[in-house]
Amino acid sequence: MSQEVSTQKKPLWNPSQDRIRASNIYKYKNFLNRRYNLNLLDYRDIYDWSTKHIDKFWESIWTYSEIYATKPHEKVMETNFGGYMKIPRPKWFVGAELNFAENLLRHRDNETALIHYAEDKEAVRITYKELYEKVAKMSHALRLAGVEKGDRVAAFITNCPEAIIGMLATSSIGAVWSSCSPDFGFQGVLDRFGQIEPKILLAVNGYSYNGKLFPSDEKIRNIVDSLPDLQKCVVINTIETVNPVGGKFVSWEDFTANDAEEVEFTPLPFDHPLYIMYSSGTTGVPKCIVHGQGGTLLQHYKELYLHTDLKRSDTISFFTTCGWMMWNWLVSSLFCGATIFLYDGSPSYPDINVLWKAAQDERINIFGTSPKYISACQKAGLKPKDDYNLIPLRTILSTGSPLTKENFDWVYKNISSNVQLSSISGGTDIISCFILGSPILPVYSEEIQCRGLGMKVEAFNAEGNIVLYEKGELVCMNPFPSMPIYFWNDPNNDKYHNAYFKEHKGMWTHGDYIAITQKDGIIVFGRSDATLNPGGVRIGTAEIYRIVESIPEIVDSIVVGQNWQGDVRIILFVVMREGTDLTEPMITLIMDKIRAAATSRHVPNIVRQITEVPVTLSGKKVELAVTNILNNEPVLNESALANPESLIQFREMVL
Repeated sequence: MSQEVSTQKKPLWNPSQDRIRASNIYKYKNFLNRRYNLNLLDYRDIYDWSTKHIDKFWESIWTYSEIYATKPHEKVMETNFGGYMKIPRPKWFVGAELNFAENLLRHRDNETALIHYAEDKEAVRITYKELYEKVAKMSHALRLAGVEKGDRVAAFITNCPEAIIGMLATSSIGAVWSSCSPDFGFQGVLDRFGQIEPKILLAVNGYSYNGKLFPSDEKIRNIVDSLPDLQKCVVINTIETVNPVGGKFVSWEDFTANDAEEVEFTPLPFDHPLYIMYSSGTTGVPKCIVHGQGGTLLQHYKELYLHTDLKRSDTISFFTTCGWMMWNWLVSSLFCGATIFLYDGSPSYPDINVLWKAAQDERINIFGTSPKYISACQKAGLKPKDDYNLIPLRTILSTGSPLTKENFDWVYKNISSNVQLSSISGGTDIISCFILGSPILPVYSEEIQCRGLGMKVEAFNAEGNIVLYEKGELVCMNPFPSMPIYFWNDPNNDKYHNAYFKEHKGMWTHGDYIAITQKDGIIVFGRSDATLNPGGVRIGTAEIYRIVESIPEIVDSIVVGQNWQGDVRIILFVVMREGTDLTEPMITLIMDKIRAAATSRHVPNIVRQITEVPVTLSGKKVELAVTNILNNEPVLNESALANPESLIQFREMVL
């Protein structure tokens, strides 16, 4: 699998000395030098120290962040792994008691906490003081409804303020929050919430997307009827419909109609469950991944405050739904006292400029998006810097898939030459990142700036050896607090072990191909479980996507391997821009570009046009479902797809 990676290129962006000295991580570096009598000079120094002294590093994050705990810890790490069985996860901050919601609500003043935009509504603004008051009422209402520590509260909800209020109220009690977006199909919701048996369900009665209303009353009734342990369904009226009333159904307004003014925060152990997240579910019922309150708080603070350079005066956005971990990550910005911009709707309604206009109007400093959105703006010929005042914009975050060279070029040409383009990569599994950005490092095209502090990430070759400057499997060699505390209904940790620790004993194998570059940046090649294997050569699908989707006429693509005559042949499917078709000259162009930018082994054997790419409910391409169809194998869980009807075209195709 050896593939040498050369990165002899100039940076697209370099931080100024003023920006470096004003950064949060620069101040943190000085704190470390004083506290531990060190002489750390740059990011690499901080990173090396953090991975060699992980107990001191995480204790420094605890101290520096000024986390509020009702009971201090006796020990940072207990590494006998007692109770974790085969999972090499330490017990972190043993003896400590704290509350996640109490820490996120530590600011209770008149600064703006939330700004909410929706397609069909006026903007909503909520101060930190108002947020605390709303959480007090919701928390009291949940307690009156019988919610106790350890109970589950589920939410079928849009990216609205009620989602954040509900989550904070839930965690204030010590109950466990789990959410998904209302575009999930009934079976997709049941596959998730049916496993965790929630006591309370929060549900929107509909949503607007791309200018169209989607009522969800019937779906809510079906969900409620299918959750036997459910006590109440709190309905949030987002559109005018005939709502369920009586019985288990109550409106948000009636449910929270009480006189509570203070939040009663339950002190909890560091590893008490906070969130239940879900795997994509493309190979069966989704795995329920349980994250702890302390590990989530520490890891998110590290990433938001040190890596993202989030300040109290900043406004931060990330285009996400409540079914994606970036929502959980974004909400933790409250701990830093920043303003969170929530967007609920289509990023291209009424047109594709909508988020850039919002960035101007709300003076957004940190703008979170995806390569897909950047590519769409690029192909639409947008030049946001000519149409909007984006001077406050300091950082653009991107995740979901690797950024292409064309994405980098477009950002620096059409948005700003003085913005930090920070690609980040991690996942639901760790509710955070392995590799991400730093405000004190340069940006190089196609590279993620650095490995996360405290995360000893390396590339392993097929023999299990660390390799530099060539493609390998992403392995994190040391434990970290945001590792899941356990999987739901996995008493012996078998699912947990097999998901991450089966391949390299004691070390987390994430399922991504990466390369560490000469500049100590990282190139991501895509998922190793979406690997093509023609002639025994392993190829990551992302290597092909970044080339193909740079072609202006191609909107989207998916590439899979089909078993063929004792080998594997590569089949590429493309979605063409409206008004264009896949012609023989276009096929030749595609193959020539892949051959020139990668290798001849990357060139597909067959190229076909399709109408849409099948994706998961969180928007990720589903290569496995298409692979199974082409190899006459069953697709195990079509309910995990956002658009299962897209599979019909593959079943009807003759290759």
